[in-house]
Amino acid sequence: MAEFQIEALKSSPDICSALCDMLIETVAHGGSVSFMHPLSEKTAETFWSNALNAADRGERIILGAFDGNDLVGTVTLLLDLPPNQPHRAEIAKMMTRVSHRHRGVATALLREAERIALARQRWLLVLDTAEDEGAAGLYERMGFKLTGLIPDYALKPHGGLTGTLIYWKRLQEAMLA
Repeated sequence: MAEFQIEALKSSPDICSALCDMLIETVAHGGSVSFMHPLSEKTAETFWSNALNAADRGERIILGAFDGNDLVGTVTLLLDLPPNQPHRAEIAKMMTRVSHRHRGVATALLREAERIALARQRWLLVLDTAEDEGAAGLYERMGFKLTGLIPDYALKPHGGLTGTLIYWKRLQEAMLA
């Protein structure tokens, strides 16, 4: 398995552009990440600009995986949750460039997201993934537990409905004591 440099991303034109390219590629290849195909550059740029601004405000952490100078994967750790959920964070927008899939990028990103969550005393993680062509296998291998399925939850990027699978993971049982 290759080694990838994982780091928290800061807002910059180059980072925003690389994230836009990855999002457009992910959607074009059927990734269910809230957008429809074809995804315009402007829509992708608006999304990532807003997300990076939220990261700058501390509301989320956007992690990037680099292979050399190339951004090849990303995941977001959502931290801006209601006051009654200070112990929780949400995993969102997991994406890996098509050229780097099945090479350990997503695993490395999730491990770093978990490390950061624990450092911020966020010991319960939740996420959702599409029933069709989602990353359920990855999440289950990483110890996430399936809560259930919501049928017909969202449109697939190329049309048709898909359900969503809801997962959770306690990062440290000792945090509950």
